[in-house]
Amino acid sequence: MPRLPDIDPAILTPEQKRIHDEIASGPRGKVEGPLRVWLTSPGLADRAQALGAFCRYGTSLEPRLSELAILVTGACWRAGFEWHVHAPIGIKAGLDAAAVEAIRTGAEPALSKEDEKAVYAFSHELLATRRVSEKTYAFAEKTLGRLALVDLVGVLGYYGLISMTINAFEVPVPPGEKEPFA
Repeated sequence: MPRLPDIDPAILTPEQKRIHDEIASGPRGKVEGPLRVWLTSPGLADRAQALGAFCRYGTSLEPRLSELAILVTGACWRAGFEWHVHAPIGIKAGLDAAAVEAIRTGAEPALSKEDEKAVYAFSHELLATRRVSEKTYAFAEKTLGRLALVDLVGVLGYYGLISMTINAFEVPVPPGEKEPFA
């Protein structure tokens, strides 16, 4: 059960309404999950949603790789709402469904593409150990490039914030949907 009541758009403050409408009219098309929680703090919501729009739609990573990083983060945090939203997006973007399921269950995914291997290795190692070894860093930098690595860390950090919001405030998956980390 969510820890915060759902926000009623009809009773938002002018600042909350501006941010709500900005999110709803952007590429996301709706205000759901952790974004609704953030509206409680308009200053956070405004800045975090702008960072999120960049991390989701504006980085140098192609969507398939961004979604892979998001899924590694969601699995690390066992953030069900995030997984529910992004697993289908990742598969649609070109990730193998069996690899997505392996990530969900904590198994090593069978990835055939070098760029996916680099994103997974870098992301998984950073989230699991809080560091990246020289070997993993060199492989990821050679495969993805420096710009992509900086963007990748941004994606991991932003979706860590998303995951923490989901878990701290117990943001549920939509009604009727199965919790992926039950």
